[in-house]
Amino acid sequence: MPKNLVIVESPSKSKTIEKYLGKDFKVVSSKGHIRDLSTKGKFGFGIEIENDFNPIYQIIKGKKKDVTSLKSEVKKTTKVYLATDPDREGEAISWHLKDELGLEEDQYDRVVFNEITENAVTDAFKNLRKIDEDLVHSQETRRMLDRIIGFRLSKLMQSKTGGKSAGRVQSVALKLIVDREKEIQAFVEEEYWTILAKFKDFDADLEKHGTKKIEINNETEANDILEKLSNVFKIENVEKKSRNKKSKPPFITSTLQQEASTKLNFSARKTMSIAQKLYEGIELKNETVGLITYMRTDSIRLSDEYIKSAYAYISNKYGDKYLGYVKKSKKKENIQDAHEAIRPTSINRTPDAVKEYLSNDEFKLYSMIYARALASIMKDAKVDQTSVILDNNNYKFKATGQILVFDGYLRIYGDYESNEDKSLPPLDKYNSNVIVSSSLEKNQHFTKPKPRYTEAKLIKEMEELGIGRPSTYAKTMDTLVSRNYVNVVDKKFWPTEIGIETTEKLQEYFSNLINVKYTAKMETDLDSIAEGNLIWNKLLNNFYEEFEPAVKHAFDNMEKNHKETGELCPECNNPLVIKNGRYGEFTACNNYPECKYIKKEKKEVIEFGNCPECEGTIIEKKTKKGKTFYGCNNYPECKYATWNKPNVE
Repeated sequence: MPKNLVIVESPSKSKTIEKYLGKDFKVVSSKGHIRDLSTKGKFGFGIEIENDFNPIYQIIKGKKKDVTSLKSEVKKTTKVYLATDPDREGEAISWHLKDELGLEEDQYDRVVFNEITENAVTDAFKNLRKIDEDLVHSQETRRMLDRIIGFRLSKLMQSKTGGKSAGRVQSVALKLIVDREKEIQAFVEEEYWTILAKFKDFDADLEKHGTKKIEINNETEANDILEKLSNVFKIENVEKKSRNKKSKPPFITSTLQQEASTKLNFSARKTMSIAQKLYEGIELKNETVGLITYMRTDSIRLSDEYIKSAYAYISNKYGDKYLGYVKKSKKKENIQDAHEAIRPTSINRTPDAVKEYLSNDEFKLYSMIYARALASIMKDAKVDQTSVILDNNNYKFKATGQILVFDGYLRIYGDYESNEDKSLPPLDKYNSNVIVSSSLEKNQHFTKPKPRYTEAKLIKEMEELGIGRPSTYAKTMDTLVSRNYVNVVDKKFWPTEIGIETTEKLQEYFSNLINVKYTAKMETDLDSIAEGNLIWNKLLNNFYEEFEPAVKHAFDNMEKNHKETGELCPECNNPLVIKNGRYGEFTACNNYPECKYIKKEKKEVIEFGNCPECEGTIIEKKTKKGKTFYGCNNYPECKYATWNKPNVE
């Protein structure tokens, strides 16, 4: 019997890690979280508000068998290693396991690895520690904040508006989309014109009159300028300079989601799902191994071992002239950045070497991760730029061109970054200082508003503003769509009427809480808890003292905006209205919460002839999971049922 028990989150990791550790270890999975806040207590929070925000936990529905099995395994072992993911969420899962399984301090150790490879796993077992309580408190606080805000504001929206839910991050993300839409609707386009001089090998744009930047507001002004121009231009200045084009840092969670969206057309959810598989392990010819490091990270740090092996690879394959430098983070590194950037676990596992073991989408994402990490420490690309100023009656035209003279990091990342050469003829070597255009063109334009957010652009905006965590962005995007707050048209987010209404109501009553600045500060405060610099329940108390009175005020004063059915409530005689709930529309009393009447809708019964086993009638029915079957209406006296649709002539 193994003396050591290792508990990981994912079943797919178990077998791989067990191979690395040997016969003295047994590796089992918790299958993610085993506990969550209950729905007991005030407002169903699962939190004892008056008892310093003490959380009330319960085993997640469907997880009792898993917990029983884990307890049985613990009884058979002398040592338990909690090896859940290397972030706050993983730390919290380890704490819940320790608490629920009744592990004493000397009975367990916490083990953390950033990649699932033999060296990384075995090295991790040489650096054991105990659970970091500050990290756990940070995750707990986030969960309680989301529960309090989500439960109270969702109930409010369902009671007063057509909205189904609201949330700490979700509602701020929706506000960004709605605010952008209002900017677009309020935008007044302005006309402007440009003038273009066309030559044999290039074009030049009119930029200045003398030293003053030129603005052409209408066609009359454009025509006036054209009348003053000839087709003869004087070459006034030719400037040449070299410019270095720097590679981007290796991927973090948010930049991976953005790049996969724009370059691979993957949704954030799809990107994270594929990355999870690449991290947890892929079956290769002679081994099962994780191909990338942990995919939930805010850090661009690369390990010394990876940098050393990558430099050797670059030198051998491309030559020393391609060796670059390591990118440094511009932001303060915090506890969330303890692990590395997203990178391949081995520089020798090139995309082509593992292609046969990957699906098409897995190969695409792995190729991009591999290329980005390697390119990040390669030499800058070098570009020669030429700019030419042409004079025509004191009107200054400018033409620019550039050519790539050294590909540098683009040698490997060129497929993901466009770099089109646009060369100019050697104008500085003209025998004459004059050049003749083939034509002059005037073109009408109109100013345009900022574009609607794509998923990639919204993720970038949220990251820059400090809203939420990159690991939650995918869920936020899905929620906005599933709640019918936004529609996706041509990959862009368009807010619906319900989305706009929900945002306006929240801003009317909670503008001090549901905004970018407050939400970003909350993230900073959660980081402070993780670093041990802020007391968790003090943060919750300060928040709740401001939040709950605002909610009560909204319940008392926010006008209801439900569509009336024309019927009256049979219990209190108030109008019945159509509401939006978690599972769609339903009819209920407008006087909620004083009256909790909900109308039971009569379902249309579809008949399919006589029952072959009794005198009943076969009707269409649904299983609990929504699957259609056909059975007798005399159930439970007659239990006849079939999946096959009866033929009715």
